[in-house]
Amino acid sequence: MLRFKTFSKSLWFKEKTCKLCGSKSITISEVIGVCVNCLRNYPDKALKIAMKCHEESRKSFNLPIEPPKSSNGIKCTLCDCECEIEVNGIGYCGIIKNVNGKLINILEDFNWGILDYYYDPLPTNCVAEWFCPASTGIGYPKYSVTPNGPEIGYYNLAVFYGSCNLDCIYCQNWQYREYPSYAKKKKVHVDELVKAALNEKVTCVCYFGGDPTSQIIHAIQVSRKILEKAKEKGKKIIRICWETNGHVNPKIFKEMVRLSLISGGIVKIDLKAWTPSIYKALTGRDLGYVIENIKYAAKLMNERPEVPLLTISTLLVPGYVDEVEIDSISKFLVELNPEIPYTLLAFHPDYMLIDLPPTSRKHAENAYNIAKKNGLKMVSIGNVWLLGDYY
Repeated sequence: MLRFKTFSKSLWFKEKTCKLCGSKSITISEVIGVCVNCLRNYPDKALKIAMKCHEESRKSFNLPIEPPKSSNGIKCTLCDCECEIEVNGIGYCGIIKNVNGKLINILEDFNWGILDYYYDPLPTNCVAEWFCPASTGIGYPKYSVTPNGPEIGYYNLAVFYGSCNLDCIYCQNWQYREYPSYAKKKKVHVDELVKAALNEKVTCVCYFGGDPTSQIIHAIQVSRKILEKAKEKGKKIIRICWETNGHVNPKIFKEMVRLSLISGGIVKIDLKAWTPSIYKALTGRDLGYVIENIKYAAKLMNERPEVPLLTISTLLVPGYVDEVEIDSISKFLVELNPEIPYTLLAFHPDYMLIDLPPTSRKHAENAYNIAKKNGLKMVSIGNVWLLGDYY
């Protein structure tokens, strides 16, 4: 049984012990097993301990523990897992399958996606909400229906893909892991989503999850058809947005960026940590293509200055995504473009990582001040209602 099923607030304030150095703190997680200092200073030893929780997580949903590397397999190039999948085998994401020597999704047709979708009234609780056209009117009249505030009465078509190529142990949408097991009940055809997006009250489409990467063929088909049909119908405002971890193949990422660039949409990448060992302890994976993809999108920001093309977010995981991580991330972003909007998100315990408290107010404020001091011009703290005096 996964630990998140025995959730208890009492775990937040219990001192836990690092299995490597013996230090104690309420911001050390028993789930991870080691402290942030050991992850930085002794990454190999620390990760041997930390990766055990990912093995538990993956086994609980019958997902591959590691990206498969079969000598007789076919390589999937959708993302940096680069799974080599044997016949009848499944990729790390649980969605891509080798059927008779051909890679296809588990529905055996890329015209079908495994997902949920719904109309989300604007302004919505989006990581870009504090600066996007739907909430502020920037980019009017080309990219927004109103010049002076939120698009009241309009909707975002929220597309929740039921798969991911990471294994974040604090995922607040962890239920995506269950979707492959009842895929036929969650299948949605390309044309159904296109029709939903062409509703006259829909002004943006946002793909999230999970993550859209492992079903990106479906998402790109949908996006291209939406923009094509919208042009035919004279529908002027329909922004294509992505919430992603950034692990997608860079060649595919370029098309994602293009679709957002021409439509007024935003590419939202969650950069979860900077130190490789901390990133892997939290997500189960290496950084892979993430930095390369961020650099690419940042270079194109000046092609559409009216609406920021790229935004970055980071979840402030107590004890792990600390001021050191934010300092490194913000310095990296400033070098690319100081105009990149950066959102610092408050953490709430979920899924397996339930023995850490929510983000403290002091932690968030320190992170904000560091990012601003390093030169980022647009910094925001998200989920402020979660902040408290926890540590």
